[in-house]
Amino acid sequence: MARPEEEFVLSRELSRRFHGSKRASEMSPAGVSLWATVLCLSAWAGLPAADRVYIHPFHLLAYSKSSCDALKEPNAETPQDPTFTPVPIQAKTSPVDEEALREQLVLAAQKLKDEDRKRVAMVGGLLNVMGFRMYKTLSETQTTAGGAVLSPTALFGTLASFYLGALDPTANSLQVFLGVPGDEEQSCTSRLDGHKVLSTLQTIQGLLALQGGAGGQPRLLLSTVLGLFTAPGLSLKQPFVQGLAPFAPVTLPRSLDLSTDPELAAEKINRFMQAVTGWKMSSPLTGVSPDSTLLFNAYVHFQGQMKGFSLLPGLQEFWVDNTTSVSVPMLSSTGTFQYWSDAQSNLSVTRVPLSENVNLLLIQPHCASALREVEALTFQHDFLRWTKNLSPRAIRLTLPQLVLRGSYDLQDLLAQAKLPGLLGPKANLGKISDADLRVGQVLNSVLFEVKADKGAQPPESVQQPAGPEALDVTLNRPFLFAVYDQESTALHFLGRVANPLSAL
Repeated sequence: MARPEEEFVLSRELSRRFHGSKRASEMSPAGVSLWATVLCLSAWAGLPAADRVYIHPFHLLAYSKSSCDALKEPNAETPQDPTFTPVPIQAKTSPVDEEALREQLVLAAQKLKDEDRKRVAMVGGLLNVMGFRMYKTLSETQTTAGGAVLSPTALFGTLASFYLGALDPTANSLQVFLGVPGDEEQSCTSRLDGHKVLSTLQTIQGLLALQGGAGGQPRLLLSTVLGLFTAPGLSLKQPFVQGLAPFAPVTLPRSLDLSTDPELAAEKINRFMQAVTGWKMSSPLTGVSPDSTLLFNAYVHFQGQMKGFSLLPGLQEFWVDNTTSVSVPMLSSTGTFQYWSDAQSNLSVTRVPLSENVNLLLIQPHCASALREVEALTFQHDFLRWTKNLSPRAIRLTLPQLVLRGSYDLQDLLAQAKLPGLLGPKANLGKISDADLRVGQVLNSVLFEVKADKGAQPPESVQQPAGPEALDVTLNRPFLFAVYDQESTALHFLGRVANPLSAL
């Protein structure tokens, strides 16, 4: 297994591999894995990998030559970036309009062109790799009885936002961590253009929102709100904050005292975000680092409705383990679903459409005690290849109504991944502020909801599918899930349901 420091210097390995100076057999296992990912992404995007003229595999996400030429031209009259001081946290703020956010995402997806589709494929692949890696790290920090929910899009968007605000060497380190190697000379045209990355991420989110409501399907909501909490008097650069709009159209820079009473500061932030969004998040911020001057908190809300499903009367048993059960609301539907059961891998997979191209994958171990083994087996870079094994099957599907809340600090995940300094005190974030920034918590909070379609009929009136007798699939014990978009191949959510009633 590759050491973390081996993974972190992959850009150098991969750059040599791109130029043919290092054989695949000489690369570390991590290098081979990521190189394979790069090849896949190149194929998806239709890039001329065998061309004699070297083309960086991610050139569509990098600075163009004209942009690089403009950056090189000396201009003594170029003004400094304008700055502003965030208003106090108690300043009046309008509540978030989620429908307006959805319309913005839909508009971004409707403008999609051929080149945009190639970028979407690239970023979708990159955020999947990042998501699996960080989900594994998150999973290792929790007990078997604990649940988990992670948003690869929010995670990738958060790190890409810091890249947008970084200067070298931090910018280069973040680019490598995002999965994009530079060339050997670290030329301008091999450097990521943060604006292109965040714009592409907005398109990926828009593709999810666009599909909801089409063809009689219920609408899907995906909202991202960003809170930038600073120490009093600290100024932020306007171009940076404005550049975050594609990732989080609602970005709320606010100032408050972070050092005198960290617990009170955390309480004020939690109250502020709940008042603005109306979302009840579990495991909210419980304290801030007293020496921090910037907190970067992303809040994500997903809401999906399952067409043809309805709520079963009364509460049903969900077995947390062999001896403990809890009573939870459950949904049920009988119909034709894509399904696969594999005795060798000790699991079954059921795909439930949330819209025309957005699906909910439900992964259930055959043996409840094998949840961790199945999790390690499935949530890997080739995860979506498993969907090729699915085939139509008449099924009576029952599962808990999902209202999951989870929070995780990216600083903790980076430390667990042996990269505590990536956003540490020595990070060069000169495009965010001219001040000497000390980044505290970098929180991703998720509210994930999947409920029955309001227009669905009770289970008794759902017509049984013609053909063979329906297979009974009941998810009444711990299982895994993923939400992905077929068009972008992006995984929007990964998770483990250990107890539908517990906070994650």
